[in-house]
Amino acid sequence: MLPREDLLKSIENRDTAVRVVDLAEQAIKTWEVVCTDFLSPPELADVQQMFSRLTEVEILAWGGYPQAERQRVAIARSDLPLDSSQVAIAAISVAGNFLFDPATHRDFLGAMLGTGIVREKVGDILVLGERGAQALVVPEMVEFLEMNLTQVRSVPVKTQRIDFSELKIREPKKKELTTVEASLRLDAIASAGFGMSRNKMAELITGGDVRVNWKEITQSSYQVKSGDLIAIRGKGRLEVGDVALTKKERYRVQLTRLV
Repeated sequence: MLPREDLLKSIENRDTAVRVVDLAEQAIKTWEVVCTDFLSPPELADVQQMFSRLTEVEILAWGGYPQAERQRVAIARSDLPLDSSQVAIAAISVAGNFLFDPATHRDFLGAMLGTGIVREKVGDILVLGERGAQALVVPEMVEFLEMNLTQVRSVPVKTQRIDFSELKIREPKKKELTTVEASLRLDAIASAGFGMSRNKMAELITGGDVRVNWKEITQSSYQVKSGDLIAIRGKGRLEVGDVALTKKERYRVQLTRLV
């Protein structure tokens, strides 16, 4: 048995973590590869933190394409080989004419959940503008969605399975910038990187909209460091690069904004 309580210490998404520990124990007992449902980035960060302490099992995360936000995790005994082909994922197209009634990511997700499936069965959704969207789902939901996902907003849609080679992956846009700050406070670095006022950034932080390495941080004075990833809901991500001290003892920080 795994040291469950020790693993779950300081874990934010405890319910998800408990289910994943159950799966890990199943993988140890059965010598089989088992998979989680799709995990959000914060949930995935928790799982990776837990399993970094274990030698009995190994994990591999995959979301259908390299930049996927939501990913499934394959879990196996450490003496079994793991590769992405063991993470079962299917791709679907949700095609319709959205020229006169544009739909957002939220609209497509809402329509999918409106069929009765749960969020954990759906991975990333790639919105294609007036043509519709593509989505990553667990394979056992494909036939159900082909039959039941027939409308998004006011637009009739045709839902069908597609090959992964047909996915329209948008490479994230990168913007490199450098800022010089008196400290490495989260509000200072994030406001420079996201191009907004420090007061506005402080509001977002205290409101729970800002995560560092996928952990919710609500203190503006939190000290960031090189290698940290800052994410703001709906505004993208910010990678903290090299940090150097200037002659005037200020911090010169290299940042990469991903949108």
